[in-house]
Amino acid sequence: MFPLYDENPSVRTPWVTIALIALNLMAWVGLQGFGAQRDLAESVCRFGLIPAALLGDLPAGVPITVGSQYLCMPPLDTAWLTPLTSMFMHGSWLHIVGNLWFLWVFGDNVEDAMGAKRFLAFYLLGGLAAAAAQTSTDPGSAVPMVGASGAIGAVMGGYAVLYPKARVQMLVVLGFLITRIGVPAVFMLGYWFFLQLLGGLPSLSGGQAGVAFWAHVGGFIAGLVLAPLLARKGYVQQHLEQPRRQTRQWF
Repeated sequence: MFPLYDENPSVRTPWVTIALIALNLMAWVGLQGFGAQRDLAESVCRFGLIPAALLGDLPAGVPITVGSQYLCMPPLDTAWLTPLTSMFMHGSWLHIVGNLWFLWVFGDNVEDAMGAKRFLAFYLLGGLAAAAAQTSTDPGSAVPMVGASGAIGAVMGGYAVLYPKARVQMLVVLGFLITRIGVPAVFMLGYWFFLQLLGGLPSLSGGQAGVAFWAHVGGFIAGLVLAPLLARKGYVQQHLEQPRRQTRQWF
């Protein structure tokens, strides 16, 4: 299942959501070279979160492998910045397009409930919580973690607690059958969270995964906790009083 859009219009223009999407795209173009192999590997090495480097357990002068063959020397003196910088790096076109689509679908509504400044703080705190969750599950890892997924997980957790009954139109692919269904947000987001938990379980017993599932879990839980604290009651009420968006008949 993939979210197409929600039937949950905003009152205010989501400037921070738009700016975050723009910053991620600028990093993809300017620092990651549209995903060109060398630029991508160098950016992941320099700006990705490496748990062992962050915790001071990565020996100086020891290169790490990024991807299948690229060796690099991560800058240990700036490792403390990587929980922030890693939020704006991605590993592929599919990675960035998927993340930014989820941010666009759910971010405007959460920002609408908080206002710009609070939403920016919420997003960054959610991303840091996600980084902490992933690091705590494998503190000795020398594998870089990149992506906005953890912070967007917080946005999704915030959406689930603020707008549980809002309908989300989902694209469903069942073999040759492609259809669309509308479901309550709490169902779609709860299902997503359950999948992240399942995906993260093997890593607790020493298994390897190419996805930072525990960052997603940590971000989502942070969103559940932080959203009620940062949302403005008047903004939420104003948002909920808006007429619902009409369902579009695509197929």
